[in-house]
Amino acid sequence: MTDNVIKVLIVDDSGFMRMVLKDIIEKQKDMKVVGIAKTGLEGVEKAITLKPDVITMDVEMPELNGLEAVKLIMKKNPTPIIMVSSLTSKDSEITIEALGNGAVDFIQKPAGSVSWTFRAVADDLLIKIRNAAKIDPTKLTKRSTFKAKRPRITSLLRGQKIVLIASSTGGPRSLDTIIPNLPKGINVPVVVVQHMPAGFTKSLANRLDKVSELKVKEAEDNEELKPDTVYIAPGSYHLGLKSKGSKVYTYLDSSDKINNVRPAADFTFDKAAEIYKSNIVAAVLTGMGKDGAKGAFKIKHYGGKIIAESPKTCVVYGMPKAIVEENYADFVLPNYEIAEKIVELLGGK
Repeated sequence: MTDNVIKVLIVDDSGFMRMVLKDIIEKQKDMKVVGIAKTGLEGVEKAITLKPDVITMDVEMPELNGLEAVKLIMKKNPTPIIMVSSLTSKDSEITIEALGNGAVDFIQKPAGSVSWTFRAVADDLLIKIRNAAKIDPTKLTKRSTFKAKRPRITSLLRGQKIVLIASSTGGPRSLDTIIPNLPKGINVPVVVVQHMPAGFTKSLANRLDKVSELKVKEAEDNEELKPDTVYIAPGSYHLGLKSKGSKVYTYLDSSDKINNVRPAADFTFDKAAEIYKSNIVAAVLTGMGKDGAKGAFKIKHYGGKIIAESPKTCVVYGMPKAIVEENYADFVLPNYEIAEKIVELLGGK
């Protein structure tokens, strides 16, 4: 950033949306729109020549869609990108894939998309731009081809243990590295709390399911936890766990946000700790804020194990940093070593 002014490039094929975004951003003393692009291809060119601090990127555009534009920008001039997405299944799928390819966050258009109602999410957009401007662009292109070793697990019984994962900004990319490297045979359920609104968590689950050995799905209300299955907490709901006899079931909770988010990792961690006690392996990944820290305290109290993602691979070293500073982390690892450590802690070789 120059003189503490955040330089923003707007990429959108809608003239009205470009006008609305420009108006919202330029009213801020700490922001300046340095360029506007009408297509994805033009956006890539201007990202290289103008070198903005942050880019807002539409999803559906002629010539080159938002996903392809993100991929090219990450190759040519890595820049924090915020996707601007409508809540359609196609847009949410492209947005999730863009997040896996280097985009750092997204803003959801209100119903009606190209409308003055976009101003209703203006505050959220401005917060995301300011947060994105603090991200080191070199963190956006580092990916790993790490493949976890296959476990040899013969002693674990269904329901004995559980894996919990919390993530926020930058989370989809770390999840892309971890979940596909958890092999069949770990014989326990995995519960993921990724900060996202409704609709997008289903696309995240579908994307991970296609590339993983474990079954990955968006969690539903009152379903029994099954081994070798990954449950993604649905957007706009806290995901709780409850025991009935020897079985554990999910439940969805729409009570107030915790740490200003819903789903919140603290909620899920707390409920899981009451049931599984010491039989928990939890990982806290990249993200802003401290969600997961209170829940991690409870897991540690019962003797569970905590992994914090290291700053080496975090897009934002916030949530894991809170875990480390409170001395809750048993291990601090880059995302490409976390799957193997989870397998080891579950009893695999």
